[in-house]
Amino acid sequence: MTPPTPSRSRRAAALALAALTAVTIGAGAGTAARADATSTGARAGASGVAPGPRGKIVSIRPLTNSAALPSAARNWYVTYVSEGAAGTAITVSGTVAVPRTPPPPGGWPVISWAHGTTGTADVCAPSADTPAGPVHDYMSVTSATLDAWVARGFAVVQTDYEGLGTPGEHPYMNGRSAANTVLDMVRAARKADRRIGRDWFAAGHSQGGHAALFSAALSAAAKSARKDVNLSGAVAIAPGGWAQSTIAPYIQTGQPQAAAAVAFLPTMLIGAAAADASVEPDALLTPQAAPLLTAARAGCLAQIREVAATIPVDKVFAPGADLGPLTRYLKSQEPVGLTLGVPTLVAQGTADVLVSRPTTDLMVADMCARARKVTYKIYEGADHRAAIARSFDDALSFVNSIRAGKTPQSTC
Repeated sequence: MTPPTPSRSRRAAALALAALTAVTIGAGAGTAARADATSTGARAGASGVAPGPRGKIVSIRPLTNSAALPSAARNWYVTYVSEGAAGTAITVSGTVAVPRTPPPPGGWPVISWAHGTTGTADVCAPSADTPAGPVHDYMSVTSATLDAWVARGFAVVQTDYEGLGTPGEHPYMNGRSAANTVLDMVRAARKADRRIGRDWFAAGHSQGGHAALFSAALSAAAKSARKDVNLSGAVAIAPGGWAQSTIAPYIQTGQPQAAAAVAFLPTMLIGAAAADASVEPDALLTPQAAPLLTAARAGCLAQIREVAATIPVDKVFAPGADLGPLTRYLKSQEPVGLTLGVPTLVAQGTADVLVSRPTTDLMVADMCARARKVTYKIYEGADHRAAIARSFDDALSFVNSIRAGKTPQSTC
């Protein structure tokens, strides 16, 4: 791939880093919609999961580690059937928390939370969190907000995504896989506790912000396939992935945040390879940069950052590396052209350097051009993580207005 010219590179600079923490999701919406619409059950996959309805519980036990929400009446760890990036059955893990308050008519409403970037190794699964664990610094931030939801009468469920804590690799940026696991987490939760209602909201941060957007875009197909649950709205906090396909030239040309980008590169490489066999991570990096992949395969984002800090940006990609398959795959996963099927709140902090406001502005404009369903909220001075707590009151009001039968005001 030819590196961008300096002028193009400067224009892309603010955009490319947005793909890094949040870079997620996305097989194109049309592809994902067709897959979901034709799949009420999942075909058996290489992991040996038996065919069966998506959302079927494989195992369930009480959850007692740091992932348990303190305000919940009960917390469970579950594994369940979903459909992965390859269109085959997979086993996914996740958590379920139910409130102490009695369920309203129709059951507790559900927040299906999609987490931000933690890594691709099994130890990075949020359900495995411990006080000394490798993702606790991030989980302690998100858990506080999730606990606020359950304290206000919502069942809160959280998928680990495909390949985090369960067999197989994590396809870090695959929209179909992410949306499937977020949806089927709700189905599994309703089997764990029949008091959980069918109305649910997709919500997420960073990587999970994209999962929420793809859930919103695929809602019509999901409803036509099975009517057991109903997606009512979505909340996407600092959603990334816009211009993620520019990460290679961004690093190669030494852009201002290139060193920070290197820390996310191995997660992107491994995630892309999990969904597209033509991407060969080990063949793309220099011997000096190879420890990045070693760290990513065994550790989480904090451990990768430590290794990335020792590698010069001009020593990352191997000379003559064929970046075409990687770039094409990442391009196919960018959140461009999404037609949202439900009202969607997008929250963005002005001090976020990982998913910048200009990036999210472009994303919102693109979505508004297709469906005027976006409510866009800006939080002055909030950085990438602070936007989670700062947006909670607006998210709660947004969700409750939909539950009351109102249509949130669009800012498109």
